[in-house]
Amino acid sequence: MLDLNTTYTEKFVASGELAAYAEAHAHVLARCQAGEERYADSQGWLEVDEWAGPAVLDRTERLAAELRAIADTFVIIGVGGSNNSARAVIKALRPNGARIVYAGNTLSAHELNGVLAELEGHDVVIDCIAKNFETLEPGSSFRLLRQYLVGRYGKEEAARRIVCTGTIGSSLEELCRAEGYTFVPFATNVGGRYTALTEVHLLPLAVAGADIRALAAGAKRMQEQLRKTDGLENSAWRYACLRNILWDRGYRVELLGFFEPRFRWFSKWWEQLYAESEGKDGKGIFPAALECSEEMHSLGQYAQDGTHQLFETFIDLMEPGAGDSLVLGGTDVADAFGYLDGKDFWDINKASFNATRAAHAEVLPVLTLEIDRIDEEHFGMLFYWFAFACYASGSLLGVNPFDQPGVEAYKRLMFEALGK
Repeated sequence: MLDLNTTYTEKFVASGELAAYAEAHAHVLARCQAGEERYADSQGWLEVDEWAGPAVLDRTERLAAELRAIADTFVIIGVGGSNNSARAVIKALRPNGARIVYAGNTLSAHELNGVLAELEGHDVVIDCIAKNFETLEPGSSFRLLRQYLVGRYGKEEAARRIVCTGTIGSSLEELCRAEGYTFVPFATNVGGRYTALTEVHLLPLAVAGADIRALAAGAKRMQEQLRKTDGLENSAWRYACLRNILWDRGYRVELLGFFEPRFRWFSKWWEQLYAESEGKDGKGIFPAALECSEEMHSLGQYAQDGTHQLFETFIDLMEPGAGDSLVLGGTDVADAFGYLDGKDFWDINKASFNATRAAHAEVLPVLTLEIDRIDEEHFGMLFYWFAFACYASGSLLGVNPFDQPGVEAYKRLMFEALGK
């Protein structure tokens, strides 16, 4: 399961203050649980079955099986919200399906040459994920890789190996019709960074061999909990309230900390979700990741002794799974680490986490999101939990959690420079 431990925030936000804030803003939670007409074009994710129901899962698994039958390598061409969710799960779980290569997230010639090199000697399928087919990174990578496939397989065979995920009626769908590419509809009422539980990510996950039914089941379980639970018993609402109380007190940075490197790519998804959803109108807590133990000697130092403008949210894995135990044998030389003889790295890592949390909690607010296991079901819970909390937190902050005007501004200037 998943729960939020706020014990280490009580020194900074008294329980009575948190309860009063939550009660005063209860109408915001009610709006988020019901969904709002003004955001109707962005809230399809609130109801998991709309884009990850049985019919969608059946269709996705069939297509994934067809693609795996002709390829051992699947290229995800997408940037940000179009690849972060699938990448988070694939990198963490390493499912036993097709090999995944990532493109469409860079304009670096060096990196793109590396992508092409990764394809040699493999049977390849590509999936161009582009909601409106206007973003430069996936658009340019799609041309590059499409031409690569045609040159390698010929036009007819290449068409069998090209999938596009885009908006119905877009120029990308027209291209698919004209060239005979497989077209997968982009969720019509879900923005890119909220698409974790749609075919945008379900298809790559299924091709990679992940259990998309467990992912959807975890998300639905979390949906049922968060949309029916009122007050501070609702853990996502409690998180949203605490973030905004801390914002009002001048805290401007949140570190998402974790002592399990398998959350590395999940933290990239989290950073985009909160930065793009709340960073507008001169507002927003800056989201950054703290990967431990490595960054304890950099960002960890700043958190402990730097300017106290930040707070932390740790993800704590509660139960060891397969591969999470490794006992260190007794020493064979006088290496000064005899105190570790016979200890399990799981316990050593836990001791490091507990010590870090206790030390940091002396000087800054620390929240802990406790998660039982790392698997598809719990990733589904995480995606829904943070998305709902972001909706609530942005609403409390007084911003639209679903638009991204700053991104559109940079795109306009970039297109002008390129002569579009």
